[in-house]
Amino acid sequence: MTWVYNFGSGNADGRAEMKNLLGGKGANLAEMASIGLPVPPGFTLTTEVCTYYYQNDCQYPADLKEQVKKALALVETRTGRKFGDAANPLLVSVRSGARASMPGMMDTVARLSQEFWA
Repeated sequence: MTWVYNFGSGNADGRAEMKNLLGGKGANLAEMASIGLPVPPGFTLTTEVCTYYYQNDCQYPADLKEQVKKALALVETRTGRKFGDAANPLLVSVRSGARASMPGMMDTVARLSQEFWA
């Protein structure tokens, strides 16, 4: 199963119609990237990751970590930066999203480096 959808550099795995799967932010970022708007490269974890987590005793899908690693490597390639590199660090922001809009209800973690990665 695909848990991670990439976007940026004029390409996107998702589309605007996929809000139920990608959440509003993820679907809109994918759409903006696919029509050529300047969207920084990134990726979205599907809402199905959350569903799986709660249906499986708070365990993530076995293949999620590998999909995230591949997506992060693609962001590194597209930006020319490296996650965890002291000389040329890739800093990321983690935004929450959901199937339904909930403005102000979820946190954003900005400028995250590898030292905070769990």
